[in-house]
Amino acid sequence: MSNIKPFKALRPQVQIAKEVASRPYDVLNSAEARIEVQGKPYSFLHITKSEVSLPVAVDIHSQEVYEKAKDNLATFIRNKTLFREEKPCYYIYQLIMNGRSQTGLVCVSSVDDYENDIIKKHEFTRPEKEQDRINHIKTSGAQTGNVFLAYKNVAEIDALIDKWKTKAPIYDFLAEDGIQNTIWLVNDDKVIANITNLFDTQVPCTYIADGHHRAASAAKVRKALGTAASEGSNYFLTTLFPSNQLFIMDYNRLVKDLNGLTKESFIAAIEEKFFVKRHGMEAFKPNALHEFGMYIDKVWYKLTAKEGTYTTDPIGILDVTILQNNILDTILGIKDPRTDTRIDFVGGIRGLKGLSERVNSGEMAVAFSLYPVTINQLFDIADSGNVMPPKSTWFEPKLRDGVLTHLIYE
Repeated sequence: MSNIKPFKALRPQVQIAKEVASRPYDVLNSAEARIEVQGKPYSFLHITKSEVSLPVAVDIHSQEVYEKAKDNLATFIRNKTLFREEKPCYYIYQLIMNGRSQTGLVCVSSVDDYENDIIKKHEFTRPEKEQDRINHIKTSGAQTGNVFLAYKNVAEIDALIDKWKTKAPIYDFLAEDGIQNTIWLVNDDKVIANITNLFDTQVPCTYIADGHHRAASAAKVRKALGTAASEGSNYFLTTLFPSNQLFIMDYNRLVKDLNGLTKESFIAAIEEKFFVKRHGMEAFKPNALHEFGMYIDKVWYKLTAKEGTYTTDPIGILDVTILQNNILDTILGIKDPRTDTRIDFVGGIRGLKGLSERVNSGEMAVAFSLYPVTINQLFDIADSGNVMPPKSTWFEPKLRDGVLTHLIYE
């Protein structure tokens, strides 16, 4: 069963919470981060992307960057920009995007659960991305990145959280991206004990929705610390969302060339395993599983996978797998989408216009729009012990960094 705990969050003063809160460190590069922190001395990017405080020539993975993160965090604490909660608490985090609300429980989850597959995974991780967060956590002593976990919703937990949300929140602000962020402090000892017990008795497992590298890094930090591991390093920062509130967006593909084919021969090859219908100038957004949009030479097409051209196992039935196996691999020669530089991935938050613009510019030759993976597909794959193809899921809205931080050293 799921082992979660309340924790003493490091969090901002109420009056500057909006200024501290930043977009997740991994959704923007260093150049974008440098622009974003201009005129924002309280931005948490000074800690999560601490290279913004150093000359551009400094290697972003050098120890100097991680030491700067530690120094900046210490400054934020010393200046009382951030303060530590007096007792371990839970937090309820609500996000509202485009009128749609999503509420999760912020806590710390067990590293043992991660290692024993009670926290289930559905993606492979990349060593270089893990190492970056390992160095950041070990040096700064803080888990600044929240791991987004999903669980199959439990009515009693839903009711408890809804009831607590009738109280006054500790933070309530509209971020620059238009997402409303509202957070409640759960500091009642009986309610805290009840929440812990509900997850221990009614939630047999949780699933990583977003944050595989952050979770893996937390586990490896504990292992690296060995006998010096603190109690805090046995847990990592998570927010648990019930499955009935999750929203998964499409994760689309762009390819630079047609692998030596003409447009006509490329489409003819696709027709062997797909029904191809010209859609026109208007972008085609798939309305169902096994439908795809394709944009090439200023025209959108609707592709529908033919029955019998894909398997029905949890991985084979995924649209990202069908596209990879029947077009990207066999026709375009992209064998490993993780390493092939001819392919790029675009989250659905950017819309389909960005796909057509990049093809029209000549940067890319063809774009594909996909129907989103469902939460049940994610659960089925994780339960089967399999992993999804890379860049299969895009979750929105995303939690802000800096509002709630977990310190691994007391």
